[in-house]
Amino acid sequence: MEFIVVAIRTFMEAGGNVLWYIAGATFIMWALIFERVWFINTEHKTDVGTALAYWEGRSERNSWNAHRIRERLISEVNMRLNTNLGFIKTLISLLPLLGLLGTVTGMVQVFEAMTFSGGNARSMAAGVSAATIPTMSGMVGTLSGVLANTFITSKVQTEAAFMEDTLTMDH
Repeated sequence: MEFIVVAIRTFMEAGGNVLWYIAGATFIMWALIFERVWFINTEHKTDVGTALAYWEGRSERNSWNAHRIRERLISEVNMRLNTNLGFIKTLISLLPLLGLLGTVTGMVQVFEAMTFSGGNARSMAAGVSAATIPTMSGMVGTLSGVLANTFITSKVQTEAAFMEDTLTMDH
């Protein structure tokens, strides 16, 4: 266990301060992704059941008023279903930018090392590491987020279509 902690600390130090922001944003993104998966598999089923029970309990389902009630029920369920998806997409877009910021700050370290050591490769190595690790980390976070977001978005669209099809207009 201690080896893992040391390896993570060494990696974070080599990547520079920006890597902590990338790690934080990635953690928040994945926490929200897991929350959405949990919601879809648990609470969403309850929401659909409640809306369906209310709709099926209505004696009349063909009037203009009934159509508006149906739209409201679908909208309320879909609103809860789509919660945090925009924030997840924002974090997915932010991660490569944070990686780019890490690249820039790492290159500044390389230029400082060149200025003070006259181009000594050993002194420039830390800056090159600080330039490449955040870029890689931002891309890994982004790619994993894109894959998870694609899965969640597909599931949300399927659930929304199911809700629309389930609340029938006929009596």
